[in-house]
Amino acid sequence: MAMEDSPLVMVEDADALAKMCERLKARSVIGVDTESDSMHHFQEKVCLIQISDVDTDYIVDPLSVKDLSPLGEIINDPKVLKVLHGADYDIVSLKRDYGFTFRNLFDTMIAAQFLGFVKFGLADLVRDTFGVFMDKKFQTHDWASRPLLGEHLEYARGDTHFLIALHELMRAKLDRKGRLKMVEEECRILAEREWRSRAADTESWTRVKGANRLNASGQRVLRALCNLRDMRAKEMDRPPYKVFPDQILLRLAELQPTDFDTVASLVKPRSPLMRRHGEDMLAAVQDGLNDESSLPEPRSNKPRKAGPPTRYGMRETERLMLRLKDWRAAVKKRTKVPMIMVASNNQLKALAGWRPHTTEELFQVEDLREWQIKLYGPELLELVRVFEASLEPAPRAGSAAAGGGGEASGRRKRRRRARPQGR
Repeated sequence: MAMEDSPLVMVEDADALAKMCERLKARSVIGVDTESDSMHHFQEKVCLIQISDVDTDYIVDPLSVKDLSPLGEIINDPKVLKVLHGADYDIVSLKRDYGFTFRNLFDTMIAAQFLGFVKFGLADLVRDTFGVFMDKKFQTHDWASRPLLGEHLEYARGDTHFLIALHELMRAKLDRKGRLKMVEEECRILAEREWRSRAADTESWTRVKGANRLNASGQRVLRALCNLRDMRAKEMDRPPYKVFPDQILLRLAELQPTDFDTVASLVKPRSPLMRRHGEDMLAAVQDGLNDESSLPEPRSNKPRKAGPPTRYGMRETERLMLRLKDWRAAVKKRTKVPMIMVASNNQLKALAGWRPHTTEELFQVEDLREWQIKLYGPELLELVRVFEASLEPAPRAGSAAAGGGGEASGRRKRRRRARPQGR
């Protein structure tokens, strides 16, 4: 288990890569991780790929090995299980840079969450499981820099060295608890994550925390500011957040200053940021205020199902959402399972919007998993049925309940409450 007991092999040319891949083809399970330079450059890239089998740690230098297609075949091989921790970024990065497709994936972070671990970072799991303390001092290192020192390599190999052993222990625990199929489904969905180009992204403002609280005018200003930031970041080859912090852009979008002095007071007078970009930020605010173009719908990084439309209005959807949250809390208390094993807020929102009436309709709800439908489907359908039965019935045309508006008023109310046809 100790890293010093396993050889470390550097893969820096095509011959070394071929030898490694030939060996890995015969393995049933490998650990995989990557190191990138996302904290130091505008368009990040994979700078190291770490691989571990049962007795050897490998570090592939993709800045030296230009053709990684033999490794891509291993990643795509369903006979070889790939174990990663927090695989989301690794999957997206390897798809972006090399077109790799993941098949047969196990994420130890997802497994830890389904097992109820309170701390599920890799360093926490390795410490608590094996008593080994992992030094994370190179977590923010610029992995594009060369040469790689011995301490860099020891840090990097640690991220895959323990994954196979962790997987074996977690898989057994999940199987005993009846949760293995759940994790396998989550990992299959995770493997489908897609990369979105930052350079081609004109709607980066939608990922600024707090953007959804702005009114339409504020969102257009924020969009203009983020477009300016992305342009400057690309010119400087720096991550956007290191050019203009999100908090400053959000403040400018909220208050929408119209003169230089006000911008300076919101940013920081005489700061390097203000000296370099103050005039441009003021111009971007004005561009946003003059912008009358439409705003985009919220987007997801995941492929979306062709799900059904929302059935009812916002008020009723919010009421059902509250009941679903109460149901989730009750399930968690009753079953003593972690929250991830019940439902996320996004899943509850989708349920509240669509209000499925059958098991078949549950399968159409965005993001809802098969294991959730199997565990909670009957409860969810009954909750929706009881909720809809509690709704005030639509008044009949011409009745006293229709009020002074008469028949026309009754028709309007019926249209608001009537169930959509042609399901």
